[in-house]
Amino acid sequence: MIKIARLIKSFKYAIRGLAKVFREEQNLRVQTFAGSFALVLASYFQVTAVEWCLLIIVSALVLLMEIVNSAVERVTDVLKPRIHTYVKEVKDIMAAAVMLASVLAIVVGLIIFLPYLFG
Repeated sequence: MIKIARLIKSFKYAIRGLAKVFREEQNLRVQTFAGSFALVLASYFQVTAVEWCLLIIVSALVLLMEIVNSAVERVTDVLKPRIHTYVKEVKDIMAAAVMLASVLAIVVGLIIFLPYLFG
């Protein structure tokens, strides 16, 4: 059986975590702006339902990767004194994951919006 009080508590924790990462991570704020801008453009150009879905998915993917990156950075910072040689590698790998998700989002955005802009 679902316990409503417990469920509400978990949502509070999630919102608190999201607020914290949004406050502390500049890249997340920039990526949120970029994703929002893409959604405004999608609304303006009245893109298809499939295009909406793709834009929402890649925008969310970038934000999710940035949040995971932030969490991994915090964990590696705790381990830093003991496993310092791997900390930089882990952070670089996570940054690469965020960058690839961002490049994917840009490519999808270009594929969707260029025909509307120049068609």
